[in-house]
Amino acid sequence: MLEKKIAELLNDQINKELYSAYLYLDFANYFEDEGLDGFAHWYEIQAQEERDHAFMIRRYLLDSGHRVTFGAIDKPDKVFKTHLDPLLAGLEHEKYVTSLITAIYAEAFAAKDFKTMQFLDWFVKEQGEEEKNADDLIKKMKLFGSEPKGLYMLNQELAARVYSPATANE
Repeated sequence: MLEKKIAELLNDQINKELYSAYLYLDFANYFEDEGLDGFAHWYEIQAQEERDHAFMIRRYLLDSGHRVTFGAIDKPDKVFKTHLDPLLAGLEHEKYVTSLITAIYAEAFAAKDFKTMQFLDWFVKEQGEEEKNADDLIKKMKLFGSEPKGLYMLNQELAARVYSPATANE
């Protein structure tokens, strides 16, 4: 049985993951407005992945005998002046999510809740990948994004991204 504090942290994380989906959809909206449909597509997939993470945590709580409650999801409030701004905000956000997952993991470790630690192992690995992807995208934008042909090619690369549903059993 999950300790109450761990269950509360996981329940709160569901809302944080859903906010992440909202945030990335907001990024996608920005890029659509800018005519960069590949970037928009990339962030639409990011939003789907964040939604998947919320569903995975929800299922874990339900399977562990805990009731899930939802809070209000904040409206994203970022204002972008350049095409690089959403990418930088994305990396900052992923680092924040990593800190949240780490805090839940630390709480599970302190409680010797090995089941939850094992569940969270996937999220720890995923966050490493998310931060690397966000950082790589920033590097590419800085290298190629200021020049129209480079931006066009990067947009085409991002348009080719394919969604694959996340599962904790990977």
